[in-house]
Amino acid sequence: MRRRSAVVKRKTRETDIVVKFDIDGTGRSRVRTGIGFLDHMLESFARHGLFDLELRVKKSDLYIDLHHTNEDAGIVLGEAFKKALGDKRGIRRFADFRAPLDEALTETRVSIDVSGRGSFHLHTQSKTKWIAHAPSRAGRGVNGYTFADAKHFLESFSRHAGITLHVDFISGEYPHHVLESLFKSLAKALDWAAGIDERVKGVPSTKGKL
Repeated sequence: MRRRSAVVKRKTRETDIVVKFDIDGTGRSRVRTGIGFLDHMLESFARHGLFDLELRVKKSDLYIDLHHTNEDAGIVLGEAFKKALGDKRGIRRFADFRAPLDEALTETRVSIDVSGRGSFHLHTQSKTKWIAHAPSRAGRGVNGYTFADAKHFLESFSRHAGITLHVDFISGEYPHHVLESLFKSLAKALDWAAGIDERVKGVPSTKGKL
């Protein structure tokens, strides 16, 4: 099997970003976006998905705000995942994962279909309605990184990776725990969905293409 890796660069008036991504890695990462909490989440993402990830923002407009850097990092990572995945022959395609964190405070379920049709969907339960209503703890987020920022990152990632991504926030009290659970769940789900099943012949679709 070929090494499933990719290098993607994106340069705009606002940002200049390069990412190196290896699906079949060991969990190594070197992430420098200029957004501390996002760096932490992407390092956790690489570690738990066993992806090798280098993502460097060479230029940004963080002196204005984090919007463009956050969005473009999601775009570039999504493009790298899609490019590394190639024609999707033999992959499992579907995955569903929950990653609880600390005293069962947080449980986030991530469901994935590597469908070729990129979309992102967020769902809350009775215990997590606070996530969808700002101003609140959800609005403040962690060190300036909010749930709105995380949602925007995942929307950009999903669209450019070509995956259907559903995130179901089941329970959780602390923004840091909920967001970290989310990125860990995403990593484990992607690792499973992108994994090779030797029983799968060709592309896992009745259409013959994803």
